[in-house]
Parts: sequence; C-alpha cells; structure tokens
Amino acid sequence: MVRIKTSHEIELIRESCKIVADVLKLVGTKIQPGVTTLDLDRLAEDYIRSFGGVPAFKGYGHKKLNLFPATLCTSINDVVVHGIPSKRALRDGDIVSVDVGVKKEGFFGDGARTFAVGEISEEKQRLMNATEESLARGIEQAVAGQRIHDISSAVQEHVEAHGFSVVRDLVGHGVGLELHEEPSVPNFGKRGTGIKIQDGMTLAIEPMVNAGSWEVEFGADGWTVKTRDGKPSAHFEHTIAVVDGKPEILTK
Repeated sequence: MVRIKTSHEIELIRESCKIVADVLKLVGTKIQPGVTTLDLDRLAEDYIRSFGGVPAFKGYGHKKLNLFPATLCTSINDVVVHGIPSKRALRDGDIVSVDVGVKKEGFFGDGARTFAVGEISEEKQRLMNATEESLARGIEQAVAGQRIHDISSAVQEHVEAHGFSVVRDLVGHGVGLELHEEPSVPNFGKRGTGIKIQDGMTLAIEPMVNAGSWEVEFGADGWTVKTRDGKPSAHFEHTIAVVDGKPEILTK
C-alpha cells in the first residue's frame, strides 16, 4: 500500500532529510586519501545524534543475527551499495558512495552521493556525472498524474545514452513512515506504466549505475553488493515529495 502523506507529515520528513543532506555535506568535506570509512561513519553518527536523530541503517535488517552494523553504507569502486564501513583507508583514485538514512520523531529521510577521492580517472568522472544527471532527469518526471515508470525510463535512457548500465536487482522506494515503503521505483522501465504519481507521495529515487554490465553479486556478509565484472559503480539518491503536483527535493 502506498502511503500518502499529509503536509504535516512531509514537514517532519523534511526535518530528517535536512540531517541527511547535512551529513552528506559534512562527510564530503572529510573525504581524502588516508581517511577510513570507519572514521566517516563515526563522524556521521555523532552528527545525527547531536540533532536528535537516529541512524536509520544501524540495526536495520530482516535477519536478526545479521543486522546492518553501521550508520553509513560506504561503497568503494566496484561496490554498488551496502558497503560496511571499515578500517580500509581511502586511496587516491577511489570513488566512494555514501548512503545515509535518518529517523527523527518517527519519520525517515534517505540520501546518497558518490565522491571522488583525490584525482580519479576520466571514466569514473563520466560515470559519476551521468549518474547524478540521471537522478535529476528522474526527479523531473515525479509529477502528479504521471507514472512511476516515467521516472524509471528517464533514468535508464540517460544512463544508457552515456554507455553505462542501470542495476536491475536494486531499486528506489517510498520512504517516510518507514525506511522502505511502497512503491518500488526501478531505474529501468517503460514510460506510461506503473502506478500513478499523486500529491503526498514521498519517494527515494536512487540510480545505481555501473560502468560495465548491470549484473551484480551479493557478498557473503549478507550486505555488500558488487558489480559482477569488477568495474566501478556510482550511486546518487534524493528523497522527494510530490507537492502541488510537482517534485520537491527534501534532501537538497
């Protein structure tokens, strides 16, 4: 069931989303060679809690014996999503995708961004640019009266026009009262299909884009998802609300 939010609920979601946006901005200022993803994770958790929020990812999961152990997902190079922070230091030439969720006063925000570490290759820069641009193209389609797969198709068309591929096994989603709600928001699809977009929908739109094949592998830790061909991947995400018929970015 798709949950349509009231204007008051959207304001509460906006508060969580502001913390998400601020965390990504803060983390971005610290990313450089030699910094560990565990350092970034501790910084993010302290910041979230200092503003009355709770890390939404920490302790999340469907298997009680393998809940996600960290505040951030930190996914380096060929890791698509759900990378677990560690003592592995970032290196010049890496790209790292940082995904963060925040719960505050019972409402959730979710966002992600891929960062360059030092000097990166031209291919990685093109990949990052195309992914972020595809997110913008997708958000433009989140208009009341259109269909969810209009978002999906816009993302896919932009990505593939640049020679990259969208991951098929992972999708965006509704967000707000729960971290993951209906509807699913794939990054591929046919225009004019899927459920109708309505005012009050809050969606996490999140292109996950691979430099090579769209195929991925799920790691033995139950969380880490990597590209099957070992090529790099990028990930950008915004939480948006449909207000007065148009998309409003809450994690901007």
